[in-house]
Formats: sequence, structure tokens, C-alpha cells
Amino acid sequence: MPIRLDVKRKFSARSDRVKCVDLHPQEPWLLASLYNGTVHIWDFEKSSMVKQFEVVDLPVRSAKFVPRKSWVITGSDDMTVRVFNYNTLDKVHMFEAHTDYIRCIAVHPTQPYILTSSDDMLIKLWDWDKKWQCTQVFEGHTHYVMQVVFNPKDNNLFASASLDRHVKVWQVGQQVPNFTLEGHDAGVNCIDYFQGGEKPYLISGADDKLVKIWDYQNKTCVQTLEGHAQNVSSVAFHPELPIILTGSEDGTVRVWHSSTYRLETTLNYGLDRVWCMAHCRGSNNIALGYDEGSILVKLGREEPAMSMDTSGKLIFARHSEIQQANLRNLGDVEVKDGERLTLAIKDMGSCDIFPQTIQHNPNGRFVVMVGDGEYIISTAMALRNKAFGSGIQEFVWAADSSEYAIRDFSFSKIKIFKNFKEKKSFTPSYGAEGIYGGNLLGVRSSNSLAFYSWDSLELVRRIMIVPQKVYWSENGELLVICTDEAYFILRYDQSAVDTAEDIDEDGVESAFEVITEVEEVVKTGVWVGDCFIYTNSVNRLNYFVGGEVITISHLDRLMYLLGYLPKENRVYLGDKDVNVVSYALPLSVLEYQTAVMRKDFDTADKYLPQIPSDQRTRVAHFLEKQGFKKQALQVTTDPEHKFEIAIAIKDLKVAVQLARETESELRWKQLADLALTMSELGLAQQCLKEAKDYNGLLLLASSTGDRDAVRQLANDARDTGKNNVSFLGHFLLGDLDACIDLLVSTGRPAEAALFARTHKPSRMSSLVKIWKEELAKTNPKAAESLADPTDYPNLFPELEESLDLERQRDANAPAGVAAEPSALAAAGAEVAAASTPAAATTTTTAEDDVEDDDDFDLDADDLGDGDADGDMNFDDDDEDLGI
Repeated sequence: MPIRLDVKRKFSARSDRVKCVDLHPQEPWLLASLYNGTVHIWDFEKSSMVKQFEVVDLPVRSAKFVPRKSWVITGSDDMTVRVFNYNTLDKVHMFEAHTDYIRCIAVHPTQPYILTSSDDMLIKLWDWDKKWQCTQVFEGHTHYVMQVVFNPKDNNLFASASLDRHVKVWQVGQQVPNFTLEGHDAGVNCIDYFQGGEKPYLISGADDKLVKIWDYQNKTCVQTLEGHAQNVSSVAFHPELPIILTGSEDGTVRVWHSSTYRLETTLNYGLDRVWCMAHCRGSNNIALGYDEGSILVKLGREEPAMSMDTSGKLIFARHSEIQQANLRNLGDVEVKDGERLTLAIKDMGSCDIFPQTIQHNPNGRFVVMVGDGEYIISTAMALRNKAFGSGIQEFVWAADSSEYAIRDFSFSKIKIFKNFKEKKSFTPSYGAEGIYGGNLLGVRSSNSLAFYSWDSLELVRRIMIVPQKVYWSENGELLVICTDEAYFILRYDQSAVDTAEDIDEDGVESAFEVITEVEEVVKTGVWVGDCFIYTNSVNRLNYFVGGEVITISHLDRLMYLLGYLPKENRVYLGDKDVNVVSYALPLSVLEYQTAVMRKDFDTADKYLPQIPSDQRTRVAHFLEKQGFKKQALQVTTDPEHKFEIAIAIKDLKVAVQLARETESELRWKQLADLALTMSELGLAQQCLKEAKDYNGLLLLASSTGDRDAVRQLANDARDTGKNNVSFLGHFLLGDLDACIDLLVSTGRPAEAALFARTHKPSRMSSLVKIWKEELAKTNPKAAESLADPTDYPNLFPELEESLDLERQRDANAPAGVAAEPSALAAAGAEVAAASTPAAATTTTTAEDDVEDDDDFDLDADDLGDGDADGDMNFDDDDEDLGI
């Protein structure tokens, strides 16, 4: 069967003729050198140009990345090698390398070497650590040397292709070639080494329109590929997939199977002749250079073929080689989160197909390898074949480990197998573009997802959604449907299906209940109890439980979830190179959360003591979100979180205890607000004192008419510099002399005199004298203009009447009080009206209604009008004071 090879064009850019392309191993960059003498670096993910180098006015036939030095090295028709820093665009070095056009540059993968080949028929080795000294010249070709390539399996060896029709293999340090491969009838343009497995293969393309596969150990041609209509200009063994790519001046790129040498597909993007191609290890991307621009295509899928069973046995494929490792046999090595695990890998032999996916069945006894339109089911331990089949598009396991389904190449027929024998087959009425295993058989059509019973193949429910993946929980009650924008958690009700009477064309309406939708794109996932662990599109490892998404870790690269081992309390992931890492996730946490979700609180209480202390706050957040705040209060170990819960459930006793432990003013204020809402005025007053919230204390004391509390507050506020509060407290008590003395003591004689003009005219004269003395220090002329009522009574009409009213007021005041009748009550009503309507039913204190306590420490010209809440800030403008 042909290999299943998805080809997706990810990037294209029109330009002048492209002579060389290269891919950066870390960045999403494509390097293209052009015939017009410029070099472009494109970001193929954003389809934007990142850098541009104006190299020379002649063709640049070769350009390569050197990531470890942040360089781009170019070779051009002026016989010169140039080195640029691709971050700064600075030219690092340049030198004349040959006496004719430079055709190719090859960078040594580990040493500070580059090879250059030229039309002068020479190959030269350069060492940049020795100031770009030419350390060796290789002579032997009798025509242009078109390409040189290092052997990825032995970096001391390299091969060269020449228009003299020969391929030569050389060794660094030796003057003559190790051997020559002859077989082409015209000049050889391109070569590449096979990177995977044990095959000692070399590929070459020539002007005879042929591609040849060479065994360089036996020095023989093992296969010739025919099909191109013009010269073959570029060839490549794909580093990850079992394919060979060949590009030609006929404008096509042909894709061949590297084992069967069968032509799989032909790519033609209409950009005229193909000149070059590039690949990068660890990626499925291929860069192509044409007469009219550059193309980047992605071949196949990058998700590795690997699977882990419930006991920790990992099976994975490297090309067609199957290998095994046990994640539980790591010895006594301490495993840290995110660190790569050192695995003891066991070779299990070769597979007859190239596995693109590997899956264990639910009980882990069998494993299926799917690829090239075929599947092979083997025992998981020894890989002994149990069943196989061909002509399939997809394979899925049922919840029953002995049952599975395939979708054949007819795209619509689905076959069900049990115990490796075909049981049933059917053609879904809505079509079948994909299938999903689990408790029910899922079938995707162009616009919906239909679930069928494995036993009867009857329709259970059709849902109008186009999924990417479907994951069932172990007990078959929960499932996740993942789309390309979000994922949905659903609950399956088997009893509703069994008792359903009204079944319409879309199945049983009550079969599924949507629990929630989460706007995240799931890459891979697995259920553990009622917890769904998954990786998302932004490389986070999360798990969902009870409506809450909890992040376990932020991943530094794309990782694929392998599974969870309860005995290890760890979740395992692997990357595309099968590097395995793990993260701690205690089973007791998952089981506790699962029990809570099932409302099995007795079981939850049994798991609670097993939960590590560093995980308890996370569990408490989960309980809080589920509405179990009292339980969360008992579980959490974070004092801040515990205090927040105590406030939320109005547990004053616990909140007071926690506030005393930390002595945080903010906590005391929060507690005071709670006490006020619960009409605990005594506790509220105590909390406000602990918080040193003088504004709140003033509001509370004035609202309750507590004269003693106001007096004590006024004195305390004065001692601590809270002058606004002290002034207002004395004013509420009617202690006008104290108000005046406070103004004078804080350097406000002008405000004191004006205040006395309204409320205490008997002290006007003495205050004006103080005012004049202070003012004379800065402005004597202005001080002389101030009029003393004693000296200029004619300027103060009705002064005598004001003095008489003051004497009457003082005579009628209660003993020891020099205030107006009901002044405290009136002021208290004013304060309460200016703030919130009911102090006992709000969580807002007076701190927002009273201006900053430091107002009296400001200059007089910074003072504003007195606010409606009683703040006694004064302005120098008389007309604003209403005198």
C-alpha cells in the first residue's frame, strides 16, 4: 500500500532565481540565496522577511546557517566567501576562496570547519578558529565540483558530486579520495547521505535525468530511480520519514519510498525549474528553491509514533526500527520535573511497515502499529504478530481490549473486529471521514460526529460538531470532544439510552449532557479518574477537573502526553525525538478530586491525609470553586487563602485568629468590614483600632453617637499626626478651642483666624496677631494690611452681636462641654449621609470619604474647600469660605 503522506504548503515567496536554501534548526527561518546577489531570511510561520543581505552583484550560489556562531556564510561568483552575523547584519569576515565560481558550502556539524567546492575543480577545508586558514585542499575531480556533503554518521568523511560524472568519498586529513562511484552517463549535480537506520546509503542526481542509490560500503548502485524529464538538480533523504525527494529542472519534486523505491507522489507548484532543497533533522519541513521563488512544505505528521501502557512500558519507532523502554526501571535516581529521563532502550527489531502511529490496547497486552495503509497487531512484550491488515485509513481500539475497528480506503466502510476476527461491518449513513475509539464508536462526517454502539452498531447520538480528537474516561461516563478552537466535556448516560423510547434520526437526545466548554486547543490528552490531563497549543501541561483548569507546568517545547503512572505519582511526556520527561502529580490529589466530583465525601476523607502538604492549597482552591468553602478552610495550608475563605464564609472566630497571627493592617480592615456587615460593632471597633484606621473609627463612633469614643479618637489622632480626623473629632464634640489650637499648632494661623471669625469670635484678635507675626516673616507688607478687630472694629460689622451669641451659647452648654446643642448628632448624620447609607450593612469604611490625613502638613495654597463629609481643609480665598 502507498504511504499515507500529508503534504501541506506552509510558506511561499516569489523572488528572483533561488540557487540555495537552508533551514535554521531552532528558529522558524528559511534562508534563500538568489541569483541577483542577495540573501533573504524568511520567517515561514509569519510569512515575513526577517533579514536581508546585499552580498554582491553576482549570483550567490550557496548560503548556509551556522547557528552556534549566529552566522550566515555565503559563496558567490566573485570567488569570495563572506561571513555575516545574522543578528546584527554585520560582515564578520570575507576572503577569496577559489579561482572560479563557488558552487557549494558545507558546514561541519561539530568542528570549526567548512568545505567549499568550486568550478576550479577543487575542494577546500577552512578552519575559522585559525583565522579562516585553508588547512587542506582536495584534488581529484576533472570538472566542476557541484556539491559536497558531510557524512552524518562519520563526520570525518564527506562526499562530492562533479560534472565529471563521478561521486567521490573523501576523508578529512587525506589528500586522495577513499573511492569513486561511477555509473551516471552525465554530470552529477547533487548528493545526500541517508541519515536513519543502519543503511550505508548515498543518493545522487545527474544530468542524465536519473537518481541513483549507492551502497558506499559495497561501492555498488542498489537502485536507479527514473521518471524526471529534465536534469536532476537536487536530491535528499528525508531525515524523519522513509522517503526520498528529488527535484528537477522539469519543475517537479518527486517523492519516493526509501525502502520500496516506489513513486509516492509528485509536487509541482508552477515556479519553473527546481534548483535546490533543504531539510532539518527533527522536522518534517522541506524547503525548495525555484526559478521564481521559495516554497516550504510539511510532509506527514510530526507527532512521534510511541505509546505507553499502564505499567510504564514504552514502545516507539525510529523509522522502521521498533524499540522499547520501561519508565519504572530508572533505579534510585531522583527524578526532577522537566528533566530528560535516561532510558534503558531495548531494540525489538524491524517492522515490515513504517509505523506512523503506535497504540496499546486498553489492558496493555497488545500493541498496534499503523502505517503505509496497513496495520500489524503484536504482543506488547515480545512483538509477536497476532493479526494484520491492509487497505485501511484508520485503526481504533474499543473500551473492550479485544475489540477494534478500522476504516478502509473506501472512506465510508467501517469494519469491527473482536478477538482478531471480523465481527461486523457497516457504512454510516452520514459518511465516514474519521473514526474514534472508546466506550462508543465515534464516526466523523463532514459536519457532525455520530456515536454508535460497538455491539449493535445502532446510532446512539449524532452531534453537530467537527472534532479533531475524542477521549473517553476509563469508566465510560465522561468524554472530551476536541475541536480546532476549544474542547467540550460531556457526560454519557447509559441508562438514558437503555430506557429511551423517543429515538429520532439523531439518536437519543438525553444520551449526553454538556458539562462545560474550555477555549483551549488540546494537542494530546488522557483521563485519570474524572480528571482530564492534556497538553495545549501554547505548550502548557494542564488538567481539568470540576470546572477548573489547573496548570501543572509550562513546557519549553512541543511535547506529547504518554500517560500517567499512579505508583510513581507522575505524568510522562515525550517530544518528537522521543526524549521523555515527567512531572509530579500525586495520585491522592486526583483521587480526592474525583471523589469530590462524584460527591463521595467518605472516600474523599480517606484520601485527604495522603495528600502532600504542598498540594493542599491547590486542592483547597478546587474545593472552593466547587462551593465547598468550609472544607476548603480545613484543607488549605496557605494563611492568606485561609483568611480569604474565613471572610467569605463569615467565620469571625477563625478570621480574628488569623489576623492576630500576621498583624496585617489590610486583614484587620477586611475583618472590620465583615464585622460591620454582621452588626458586630464592638469587634468592628477593635479591628479598626488594630488597623489604625482612624477614618473608619470616626465614622463608627460618630454614627453611634459615642462621645467618649470620639474624644479618645480625636486625642489619639492628634498624637499620631492624623490632623484631619483629630480636627473633625473635636469639631463634632463642639470643642472649638481644641480645633483652633490644632490649627495653630500645625502652622495654620490664617485658617485658625478665619475659623474663629465664624465659630469663636472672642479669639479673633489673638489669632490675627499670630497670623501677622507669621506672615511678616515672608511678606511684611501683606502682614501690615491685616486688620485686628480690636484696633479696627469698624471693619467688622455685627462683631458685638457675634460675641453676645457666643457668650449665650457657652452659658447654655452642658458642664464641661463648649459645643452647640446636638452638634455631635448633626455632624454624625452629616458624615453618615456623605458616606454609604447604612454603616451596619456595607463593607465600605470612611477612609474613602475623608481626605488624606496629612492635609494639614501641606502648604496653605494646596488646601481645598471643606468637603460635605466634614473634612476641614481651608482655602486662602475668603469668598470660598462664606465669611
